[in-house]
Amino acid sequence: MSKRESCIMVNLSRTVYDYQPDTERDQPVIDALLALVDRYPRRGFDKLFPMLRRQGHKWNHKRVYRIYCDLKLNIRRKGKRRLPNRRPEPLSVPDEINQSWSADFMSDALWRGKRFRTFNLIDDFNREALVIEVDVSLGAQRIVRALDRVAAERGYHTKLRVDNGPEMISVHMAAWAENHSVELEFIQPGKPMQNGFVERFNRTYREDVLNMYVFNKLSEVRAITEDWLIDYNEVRPHESLGNIPPIEYAMSH
Repeated sequence: MSKRESCIMVNLSRTVYDYQPDTERDQPVIDALLALVDRYPRRGFDKLFPMLRRQGHKWNHKRVYRIYCDLKLNIRRKGKRRLPNRRPEPLSVPDEINQSWSADFMSDALWRGKRFRTFNLIDDFNREALVIEVDVSLGAQRIVRALDRVAAERGYHTKLRVDNGPEMISVHMAAWAENHSVELEFIQPGKPMQNGFVERFNRTYREDVLNMYVFNKLSEVRAITEDWLIDYNEVRPHESLGNIPPIEYAMSH
């Protein structure tokens, strides 16, 4: 039978029979959805769809949800992410400022026993202390704000060497690094000397401040730390820099 006769026999429209779906039509939606899910694996459709709209996409809600379900993104994803292999480059002094920063956390306690933490950040080139953030809790968002505050004054760096703490391996930190083209270089677990510049700085800070004073309030820790940072960067001679302070070393190079 001819195609026309066959369609009449089964009561099917010739238009429907000849229809060829556009298989590439949904590809931009698929690409945009997968990019968001890869960056924010914990977020569901109710969070992802507004993010697509904020990116300027005007796709229909029902269409996006159909594709979301077709990709089986509506099924809860189980399991934890495995950490990538940590193979940091050998510790070396950069050629200029802002090429490489190092960061680490420390902990101590007030006189009444309340624990607090510090986030220490230095420039590997001249060992300049860029910031010491002090608080009871220092999450990833707080760390990102501190990094942005430093970068507002001196520009964003190329590489940040850190350990494998939860703040540093968080999705929030990864997104920040990607947005500002900063390479996160993770040291291997159990090998703190791969981050030797900031480890040496930590020892000096503990000896000069944390072990030297009895603190009753966090405000006291912050005040003493701010004064110490000025002395460390502008007055205290550093043997590794030829016995001159970090600020003076940077100006002479």
